[in-house]
Amino acid sequence: MSLIDGILLTLLNTVACLALPKLLVILSAKSQNTSPSRSTETSKDSNSEIPSFS
Repeated sequence: MSLIDGILLTLLNTVACLALPKLLVILSAKSQNTSPSRSTETSKDSNSEIPSFS
């Protein structure tokens, strides 16, 4: 492998390592927006008292 090949592979690897995490964040954000969030679903019959285990 020549020096030019090594430099090109290094640059390609750098671009991939910088771009792929950003793409994964974008894709995961889109998939989280489409699925219903469980944190917004609250029970109306929830008890605000702290249970005692003694």
